[in-house]
Amino acid sequence: MIQVQNLHFGYRRKKIFTGLSLKLEPGHIYGLLGKNGTGKSTLLRNIAGLLFPQEGTITVLGFTPGKRQPAFLQDIFMVPEEFHLPDMPIEHLVKYHAPFYPKFNEDQFNRYITEFDIPRSNTMQQMSYGQKKKVLISFGLACNTSVLLMDEPTNGLDIMSKSQFRKVIAGCLDENKCIVISTHQVKDLESLIDRVTIIDEGRILFDQTVDNITNRLSFHVSYDSEEIKQALFREPSLRGSAVITRNMQGGESKLDLELLYKAIVLNGNAIQSVFNA
Repeated sequence: MIQVQNLHFGYRRKKIFTGLSLKLEPGHIYGLLGKNGTGKSTLLRNIAGLLFPQEGTITVLGFTPGKRQPAFLQDIFMVPEEFHLPDMPIEHLVKYHAPFYPKFNEDQFNRYITEFDIPRSNTMQQMSYGQKKKVLISFGLACNTSVLLMDEPTNGLDIMSKSQFRKVIAGCLDENKCIVISTHQVKDLESLIDRVTIIDEGRILFDQTVDNITNRLSFHVSYDSEEIKQALFREPSLRGSAVITRNMQGGESKLDLELLYKAIVLNGNAIQSVFNA
């Protein structure tokens, strides 16, 4: 569905990608994780056709994004981190923008607006940043595009809204849709994504399914000094140490996405060795 091959891209004073390759399939919610400034937004904009590769190729749904063909544009939607919405009522937003997306479902949009508790009497500019973002997320989901890209979607959302976001996203995935969510707030996606891709300084440091991660790694709190010493990664906590060890029991463990992210960034070779074996 999305194939990035040997992507080279940079701005005037900074190289971002030098040979990045990535393949994303339908039926998955991908978590693209990394610090701010590591290339997550740039990658999404290349996939959406808003930026153009300097070398390499990107194909999405069989299209070259940079050509911006109508058949491509009507089947992809991106929720950017920074955006501007015109000062109009929600109804006008739907009236003037929904016709560009043939699979837009107004009943679905209204349901999301209700779930997010958006005041319909307000115009866009009368809403808070978080409310406007929830309107844009609702619209993007209701477009029912095959590819949905979301850049830092939980920024500006309060705790309850983040919970609603996870619930709504989990309920909209089907086997024909690919959702890519980039964030540096890894905890927000812990129970949502089914594949983890960690990017840093324009490189993919880690790319595994959640099932594969939890089958091979164990995330837990340990009080055993020897286990802590031998752990692939450890972090002191108020009670013992939070550790990542090889999953020797064979059963599926519970993913700690924040701990995994720290381990990959700080001691990636030890974690990767488990998957390369």
